[in-house]
This record gives sequence, structure tokens and C-alpha cells, in this order.
Amino acid sequence: MKANSPASAPAAEDRVRAMFTTLYQRWGPQHWWPAESAFEMIVGAYLTQNTAWTNVEKALARLRENDMLTLDGVRQVSLARLQRLVRPAGYFRQKSKRLKIFVRFLDSHFDGSLPRFLAQPPEILRAQLLELNGVGPETADSIVLYAANHPVFVVDGYTQRILQRHDLLPEGAPYDEAKRLVEAALRPLDSQFQPLPLETLGPPETRGAAHVPSAMSTAPRFITTQVYGEMHALFVGIGKDYCRKSEARCGQCPLAVLLDPETGGRIEVRKTRTAKMRKIKVRKVKTRRARPGPRRRSRRARL
Repeated sequence: MKANSPASAPAAEDRVRAMFTTLYQRWGPQHWWPAESAFEMIVGAYLTQNTAWTNVEKALARLRENDMLTLDGVRQVSLARLQRLVRPAGYFRQKSKRLKIFVRFLDSHFDGSLPRFLAQPPEILRAQLLELNGVGPETADSIVLYAANHPVFVVDGYTQRILQRHDLLPEGAPYDEAKRLVEAALRPLDSQFQPLPLETLGPPETRGAAHVPSAMSTAPRFITTQVYGEMHALFVGIGKDYCRKSEARCGQCPLAVLLDPETGGRIEVRKTRTAKMRKIKVRKVKTRRARPGPRRRSRRARL
């Protein structure tokens, strides 16, 4: 099916606001980020790269059991032991090294004070995070939003997929374009947002990507920060269970009511070959030539 042209900016913003209202009224508070401290949130942001959150929870539990889920704990532990502790999260060598780099950065620039680091203006904080090894836009914005309480929206693969399939972003739109769209759409909700009481909702496992309340998720926040965090989590819930990479489960999706009626309330997922081309290293094998022996004379020459 040929994709429609992306909606105009005002129309797209209206649709994003409708998405938020629809999902929040159905699923309620998502209680992101699930952490008991700002440092735990940052560790989780590093560990969740390229892996499922269930694996991150296992690694965090091991760190907590060994009293390593603190700045001083990561500072003092050996790299080899840190690798063993975070192994369930995958890429444990890279991630343990990056956590060490982050702590050394705090020690050298902020005397080891995480509050001083997080108290900076969001633009400076984000720029410094992006300079660190292994920190991209998504990880940086997660830390700025959830640990520092600054109103920035976090764009992940789920967000881009959902917005593109709903014709709100062109295919292949860059990170910042999706971020600007959602931030502009949700900013006007400052004066309208009313948190829903948890007692009126079902258990977390029935509400998208919701977690149980934690110290970080229940801490005081700016309203815009709260709304951006909820939208990020709500998109994750849709992306994991309904708007999957290879399958769009529109019939059960809460956002089906917002689809174009002309499409029958469904999105057709076109299966295409992956854009990632694996480089195959061709090993050149040198074949040994047989040593030339004495030339055999033809029969005519021998006669």
C-alpha cells in the first residue's frame, strides 16, 4: 500500500495530543522511570541499550544485592567484577566500561557530585552526556528527562514507527524531527493535565508498559516533564504489544480509533529487506603452486 503524505504540522500535533489522551485515559500513569535514585535511573539507561528491560532488571538486582548500585559502589568495584554483575543486560564489557567512564567524568568535573551535574541547564547537560562514550540522543534525553526533571521528549524506535505508520512523520525522519513534533504537540497540555488515581486502574501488567510506583516515578515533577515521560512510556506499550515491527495488530490497538476510516482502521505493514548489509570478510587463501618439474618432451621430440 502506498504511504500517504505526512499530515501538516498543526494536524499532526492534534493527532499526537489525541494519542496521548486516548492512551492515558485507558492505561493511566506508567510510572517511568522505575528506579529508587537518580543514579539507579542513569545505570538503567546505560544497561537498557540494545536489550529488553527484563534483562536490565536482572542486572540491577545483582548490583543492588552487592551494594554496587551507588556512585561509590561503581567507583570502587573492579571492572572485571562489574562486568560479571551486569552480564545479564548483554554487551556487559561495553556497558561496564561506560559506567566507569561516567563515574570518572563526575569525579573529574563535578567532584563526584551527581546533583551538581544534573542541576545544569538541559542544553549543557545534554551536550556533556553526548560527549561520553556510548551515550546517544535517546540515552542522553532519558537522563535529562527522568533523572534531571527537565522537559525533553525521548524518541525511541517505537515512537518513530508509530508516528510514521500514522502518517505523522515521513519515513526515515531524523530523531530531532520526531522530538520537535511531540514536544510541540504536548506542551499545551500543561494547563489541562490531571493525573489519574491508580486505584481506579488495573494492575501494571494490564496497562501498556506500566511499572509499579518507585521513588523516582513518584517524585515531584514539572507538569510538562510528567506528560513527556508518560507519552514516552505509552508509545513503548503500543510498540511492544500492538504496533510491532513486522506486524500491526490494529484490531486490538487502542489507537485504532484514530486511523483513517478509508483504510478500514488498519495499517498495512510492507515487508522489506533490512537496510543493514552485513559485511562479509572474504579471506584470501593463497594456493600453493606445484613446483615445475622437468618439462616432458612430446613424443615427436623424443623420436
